[in-house]
Amino acid sequence: MTLHCAVLDDYQGVAPTLADWSPLAGKVEIRTLRHNITDRDKLVAELAQCEIIVAMRERTPFDADLLRRLPRLRLLVTTGMRNASIDLAAASAQGVTVCGTASSSTPPVELTWALLLGLARHVTAENRALRDGGPWQSTVGQDLHGRTLGLLGLGKIGSRVARVATAFGMDVQAWSENLTAERAAEAGARLARSKEDLLRSSDFVSIHLVLSDRTRGLLGEPELRAMRPHAYLVNTSRAAIVDQGALLRALREGWIAGAGLDVFETEPLPADDPLRSLPNVLATPHLGYVTEQNYRTFYTEAVEDITAYLAGSPVRLLTGG
Repeated sequence: MTLHCAVLDDYQGVAPTLADWSPLAGKVEIRTLRHNITDRDKLVAELAQCEIIVAMRERTPFDADLLRRLPRLRLLVTTGMRNASIDLAAASAQGVTVCGTASSSTPPVELTWALLLGLARHVTAENRALRDGGPWQSTVGQDLHGRTLGLLGLGKIGSRVARVATAFGMDVQAWSENLTAERAAEAGARLARSKEDLLRSSDFVSIHLVLSDRTRGLLGEPELRAMRPHAYLVNTSRAAIVDQGALLRALREGWIAGAGLDVFETEPLPADDPLRSLPNVLATPHLGYVTEQNYRTFYTEAVEDITAYLAGSPVRLLTGG
């Protein structure tokens, strides 16, 4: 019997070409969906006949209700080895195997620097003026050398961001609840005395924390008001770490100079969202992990996950434990 597999949220239409799906020929019928489906009933209708689903990161949440409405589902593959949008306990209770793939931490590091440099040198505004015949030079950029970069989180991504900062000659400080001075020093940073002290004394602040109950809303109005008026905030982690209402006020009222954002509470970002039009926002559509090599890894290992599952020996299992 041929099984049915849907590959979700393949926005660029590259899933069929960035991996060799031939090992599944004659066993699994592969169908790719190019657009995110937010309507729950339409999503269920699209996936109702699928025994296998390949999800792209956290673009489509699989909560208990959705899983219940997909009784044929047997294997759910997510790109990456962590996906907070999948209810692993509900999947297990329903007999759904959940597997992941490897994911490189290098692409989000590179995008962090693309945003930070774009903000510091006003790249978007200057490029627009050049293309539109506007003034030749209209802004004065910020130097990186000698400035202070504050990192909220110094894990795999944050520590790599820190190493790049030292190459620019920046002073790097970091903070998270369990970070030690020794661990910070290993990454070329110093431990900030507190979160508040980091915010008050940094020219650029970049977030590299996992979203959890402890980090949700970590930066609210008091924290954003503590930042320097010339400072920039960069968030390539998760939108909910920053209170979005407070962030909008900070950007509109000039508490901070601007923000570089790759993550949003609602994705895709609604067409009328003010973040699309604020002049001091440099925003990208959640591109942190979207690179050719990362996608090759995602889809190649998704094929491996499906093949192993069909052979009765699933690999890269994700459990709720």
